[in-house]
Amino acid sequence: MTTTTPRPLAQPMERARAALQATLEGRFGAGAPRVVTVGAVAARGGDGDAPDVWAADRPAARVHLTASAVLVGPWGGDGTAPACGRCLALRWQRLRSRSERDALELGGLDGPRPAGAWPLLPAHVHDSVTALVEAVLDGSAVLPIPPAEHPADRALPQVTRLDLGNLTVRTYPLLADPLCPDCGPGARVPEAADVAPLSLVSRPKPDPDGYRLRSAFAIPMPVDALANPVCGALGASTWTDVTSSTTAPVAGSVFIRGYAGLHDVTWSGQENSFATSRRLAFLEGLERYAGTHRRGGQAPVVAAYDELGADAIDPLECGVYSPETYRDDPLVRPFDPAQPIPWEWGWSLRDERPVLVPSRLVYYSAPLAGDDFVFECSNGCAIGGCLEEAVLGGLLELIERDSFLNGWYGAARLPRIDLGTLGSPTAAAMVERAALQGYDVHAFDNRIDLPVPAVTVVGVRRDGGPGTLSFAAAASLDPRAAVEGALSEVLSYIPHLTRQTAERRDELEAMADDFGLVRHLKDHPQLYGLPRMASYARSYLEPSQARPFDEVYADWQGHGRPRTGDLRDDVAVVRDALVGAGHDVIVVDQTSPEQERMGLRTVATVVPGLLPIDFGWNRQRAVLMPRLRTALRRGGHRDTDLTEAEIRMAPHPFP
Repeated sequence: MTTTTPRPLAQPMERARAALQATLEGRFGAGAPRVVTVGAVAARGGDGDAPDVWAADRPAARVHLTASAVLVGPWGGDGTAPACGRCLALRWQRLRSRSERDALELGGLDGPRPAGAWPLLPAHVHDSVTALVEAVLDGSAVLPIPPAEHPADRALPQVTRLDLGNLTVRTYPLLADPLCPDCGPGARVPEAADVAPLSLVSRPKPDPDGYRLRSAFAIPMPVDALANPVCGALGASTWTDVTSSTTAPVAGSVFIRGYAGLHDVTWSGQENSFATSRRLAFLEGLERYAGTHRRGGQAPVVAAYDELGADAIDPLECGVYSPETYRDDPLVRPFDPAQPIPWEWGWSLRDERPVLVPSRLVYYSAPLAGDDFVFECSNGCAIGGCLEEAVLGGLLELIERDSFLNGWYGAARLPRIDLGTLGSPTAAAMVERAALQGYDVHAFDNRIDLPVPAVTVVGVRRDGGPGTLSFAAAASLDPRAAVEGALSEVLSYIPHLTRQTAERRDELEAMADDFGLVRHLKDHPQLYGLPRMASYARSYLEPSQARPFDEVYADWQGHGRPRTGDLRDDVAVVRDALVGAGHDVIVVDQTSPEQERMGLRTVATVVPGLLPIDFGWNRQRAVLMPRLRTALRRGGHRDTDLTEAEIRMAPHPFP
């Protein structure tokens, strides 16, 4: 048995741990499970972390003492997805509060400090832990486990939590952590020859006009393992907004450590039923789980762009900030082609070859490693039931944002769609719900120079009061689905916009006076809750003739939209449209081991030259890129390129 020396500041936890260990050894002898503490030091050593005195014992430990509970496990499961004690500690640690995580992960040798003699483990707690160990580890008793709603949860190892305050016992499934040095796949730096081609394959569709091969409910997601308060991979719980009068929102969140410390990453679903919203929320959470940090077994290639030649894309083609931003913003530095930075191997669908992409453009919350020339977001990241689904979703998202930004910054007069001609009961119901909130909604065909349907919807408060405007966008090969998607997004925002505007009124008014104060994602949409900001959106608000839906999309429905019944053909149409506009189309596989087990794929799609979405007025790449000046002319919206004076220099309202 390994002998360890506890840190002095962890003495209260160590005294409780030692006493519990002695009790278990008295009952089970040499076969007693090892007891370790969780929460006294970081579960995994690293820069800024205090050394983990239990590092050698943690993987095999089956009893874990926290300040408020004893965790027994992992135990059980069908053996197909084993997890260890370190996996449990890592998952548990990521669910802690901001202050607790910072104390554990950034506290240096001091770490968290005890506030008293807690935890207290009287004899009845020792008896309870002994009984649990007998039930789930020793096998001499049987612990009844409530039937899991989802079979995928029952196949996983389990963790049983004994609450030290009231002796409540709850059991939760545990997903192995791919970053665990004991259970994870390990990391290696691949060569170009090792990169597996991400070639598209034939995927016959059950519905020729659909773009998913199976329902979200058919995916074997272990939903209890994804959200639970002990070891949830995506967060501690989900919550429903039963007060929403327009949609049935379900959301969850978790703190992710990124370039600026811990930030709250929220994942949500906004459908017309809570069950569907919850399922979609988990899919979005899984997508962000894979996109925020590298979770697989492939390490980045670290090299200077000057050394890579044709193997790498030119980061400048993806957009950079203004010289003033690099001068004034301490978090970013200009791109230096001679500076080594991390790169990820992707696959060019245009050239059918491997290509390197800066890690900064793929994993958008990874800590800085010299590649701080831009801050990317989840733009172009998507999850699907197969590679083709994920790639299609990612490319459509890129087109949606590019189209929106070209329309906004280019002050384009977009064709307005008559929503009364859509022929969709779902859309009609959403329009009526918006009206009950005091909003009219207008839908615009936001195609610029690409044929793929892209739609922008604007919710306009009828009386012009606070919460004045709400914007949303969507793109789909099915134009009716694009309209419905954008409508659903707007409806998810308008119930809260008046309150948000009122709560931040002074702050938003200051932003309206000085756009430099617009710094965060929420600032962009909430700024347009101010009535005075409607003047910047005149091109969306001035009267225009609404055209019938079938007329707007007649050419696309008749000649452009693929209807072969093969998902590969759908992706090919989008790829070819982008290539025809002069762009490469690159796919980087972000799929995590947990997602592979569920039969899911997650990708980052990168199309150099398209306008990228950014948040913060000082970090707008789109206004500097060549495409903003040429796309409207290429698409027939105007006869000449956009001049500098014609660019709408106001923060975009994209949510």
